[in-house]
Amino acid sequence: MKKLEEVFKRSGLPTHTFVEPVEYKALLVSVRTPGRGTVVEGPSGIGKTTSVLRIIESIPNSSSATIVSGRNPDDFDLIAELPNMGEIGLVLIDDFHRLPDETKFKIADHVKLLADREDCKSKIVIIGINKAGQSLINYASDLTGRIDTISFESNPKEKIEELITLGEAALNISMNIKSEIADDAQGSFHLAQMLCHECCLEEGILDEVEHLKGTSSSIEVIRERVLKELNNTFFEKAKLFATGPRLRKEGRAPYFYLLHWLANGTEWSLNVNDAIKQNPEHRGSIGQIVDKGFLNDHINRNTQLQDVIHFDQNTTELSIEDPKFFYFIKNLLWTKFIEKVGFSSVEFKSRYDYALSFAGSDRNCAEGIFNFLNDRELSVFYDFNEQHRILAENVEDYLGPIYRSEATFVIAILGPDYPKRIWTKFESEQFKQRFGDNAVIPIWFNGSQASMFDETTKYGGLIIDREANVQEEIARIGNVLCKKMEEFKKI
Repeated sequence: MKKLEEVFKRSGLPTHTFVEPVEYKALLVSVRTPGRGTVVEGPSGIGKTTSVLRIIESIPNSSSATIVSGRNPDDFDLIAELPNMGEIGLVLIDDFHRLPDETKFKIADHVKLLADREDCKSKIVIIGINKAGQSLINYASDLTGRIDTISFESNPKEKIEELITLGEAALNISMNIKSEIADDAQGSFHLAQMLCHECCLEEGILDEVEHLKGTSSSIEVIRERVLKELNNTFFEKAKLFATGPRLRKEGRAPYFYLLHWLANGTEWSLNVNDAIKQNPEHRGSIGQIVDKGFLNDHINRNTQLQDVIHFDQNTTELSIEDPKFFYFIKNLLWTKFIEKVGFSSVEFKSRYDYALSFAGSDRNCAEGIFNFLNDRELSVFYDFNEQHRILAENVEDYLGPIYRSEATFVIAILGPDYPKRIWTKFESEQFKQRFGDNAVIPIWFNGSQASMFDETTKYGGLIIDREANVQEEIARIGNVLCKKMEEFKKI
């Protein structure tokens, strides 16, 4: 008599419900080819590892195959030593993307060497998440043409339904929500197993039944049961990722948006550079956490996150590690999640939170304010930070809209040289009408007189003490500006 946990398995290799993915035959031929490296890439939970292990089992003398994982630190030394071991037989390296960079370099070079030799006694099969093949080539660019990259996509609905049908036959049941489960599984064999398992529990089907039994569950009930269980495991992890190293209520929530975009995608991964191009209003905040390594560090410093999400700094690919986590964020009630996490707002009507206007002689002050606000995840227009975008553009056409409307607030640093410069005169012409809209924040230096704007003294501004510690003054002003933005976002 077959047991539920043997049929719809929540972990481990499937027995009664194994289904060949679309890419199975191409993978079979590649794995059987001696010497030539094989890279299997794609989202978690869609059958990559299961398929490779099935194929290895079907190959004569496969019992000699060595299976190691980049997820297991105990295997790191063995993997790094592979290039020095001579004939290694068939070696499967799972979770390749989790290995240290130094080890990836060594393996990439060795895969190239094996291919050049057409070594019939050594074969390396690498399994990783999306863009694993490209990541490997990044470590050894001349690998192109020497490896087979088999890209697993999300499984089509008919493949998921095939899995469910096999499970039905094994338990002698008929599931009334087979089609709904296939849709909800989002192309993942693993999620289909989980949902079917929960459906059987709901119906009290724990073992193979003697007489055919139909189910009467609804997908809404099954989904709610699953999500209730997953919430205990994944809510804190989702919150930890969304807040970043520290919750910035006044900021642009770059980590939150990455998680939200991942959840709304269909590929279980997100190329961050592509996402920025499609969402230019987030270029400043998300671009900086990628370019400065903050995103990579945030994940690497939190083992809780490493279990569910991975970021490749070289390819900027952000990928889901655990299919159950994907199911959880896919079904999150985002409005409630925002409240629980503690963001003031994640809706941004303007391209920039602040735009800086200043004379060149006050650049040190402007740059200090920019760096402070930027580190607090605010989007700030600062000319030096955008020089590469301004190149070949009509500068007036580029700058005009920013000061007129694309920044929520303009920070005008009114040093003694401000009225004397051509560009500050141009910038001030663009935003002077915004004084009446309470959108311009003047900053004066102690002891200086009101400049070209008689109106500036009518509005609340800030004063920099030139004789005080510069960094302390910038921090003081930066904190006030952050508080201003936090309050603004509550309106």
